[in-house]
Amino acid sequence: MFWTKRVVIGDGERGLVYRNRRFEQLLAPGVYRWFDPLGRIEVRTFNIAAPEYAGHDVDALIARLGERLGETFVLADIGVDEVGLVLKNGKLEDVLPPGTRRLYWIGLVKVEVQAVALATPDVDVAVARRLRQLGALSKLAVVADVPAEFAGLVFIDGKLERTLAPGSYAFWNFQKNVVVDIVDLRVQAIEVSGQELLTRDKVSLRVNLAASTRVTDVVAARTKVAKVGDFVYRELQYGLRKAVSAKTLDELLGDKASLDADIFAYVRGQMAGLGVEVLGVGVKDVILPGEMKEILNGMVQAEKTAQANVIRRREEANATRSLLNTAKLIDESPVLMRLKELEALEKVTEKIDKLTVFGGLDGVLKQLVTLK
Repeated sequence: MFWTKRVVIGDGERGLVYRNRRFEQLLAPGVYRWFDPLGRIEVRTFNIAAPEYAGHDVDALIARLGERLGETFVLADIGVDEVGLVLKNGKLEDVLPPGTRRLYWIGLVKVEVQAVALATPDVDVAVARRLRQLGALSKLAVVADVPAEFAGLVFIDGKLERTLAPGSYAFWNFQKNVVVDIVDLRVQAIEVSGQELLTRDKVSLRVNLAASTRVTDVVAARTKVAKVGDFVYRELQYGLRKAVSAKTLDELLGDKASLDADIFAYVRGQMAGLGVEVLGVGVKDVILPGEMKEILNGMVQAEKTAQANVIRRREEANATRSLLNTAKLIDESPVLMRLKELEALEKVTEKIDKLTVFGGLDGVLKQLVTLK
């Protein structure tokens, strides 16, 4: 009839009947008719293949259905200190934030709601893995991936809670402000380049320094120093300036190892209790101004020339002394004298082609060569 309202509810649907905008009844699958000449009845149809109730009167439905609510809906009533895990057909599909109240249709999809307390913000490993698959983990939680040779510090509402070993972690991003700080535990190289310094004897030079450090106490390194790298760099500068200003140029150029040791001792002392270990310090380059290079080159050249002259004179004196000793021996021994004469004869005969001898061998031995 003209004043009759006919509604068909399918197998995958449910209907809600409102009279004068007030909920009156719930419709299961079937065909329904109402005599409604004044148009006071409204029927809202819902597809329960998507089990979330899409209406805006959740609280009104809960109040009107009362104890009969569980016949039609699954109620998710999440406390303010809880987070809700929504499982559909046994698989995690959604997460409800604290204080959420939601209805799910009972029917085609089996829906379970699990409330998880937020006393500890850690996300269960299996839950985190599933949320990562859904692409929702980073929206709902603070994700921290700590690589090998690194460590993590967990701060909750500004307070350090614990450290993290290498691994993957997730923390619920509800109610509390969670920050994860990743700290590198590997050996770090620090370069301090182009430092313009004055030695004790007022010589200007430029020094390049290299050092290696590593974090040994991650908590101290993050809580006692704002920026560890900047602090170490500044202390290396101070140590270098202090060590160079205490030495003359000759001392610096003559013993760079002591300069390294002085800087290392100073910086290591400054790092005590800060969780940073200084493994080594070394001066890479000592660069002098052009004029100073010329002066030093001249000094080195003069020094080497003087050393060469001393060596030459020493050798000449040794040669003269040796000749004097030989002369004394010859003077005291006629036989040695005659041997020297024969050596001289041998050298003479090496340089001539023909030698005529008178008086036989005796004449050669006694008359040809005489050393005087």
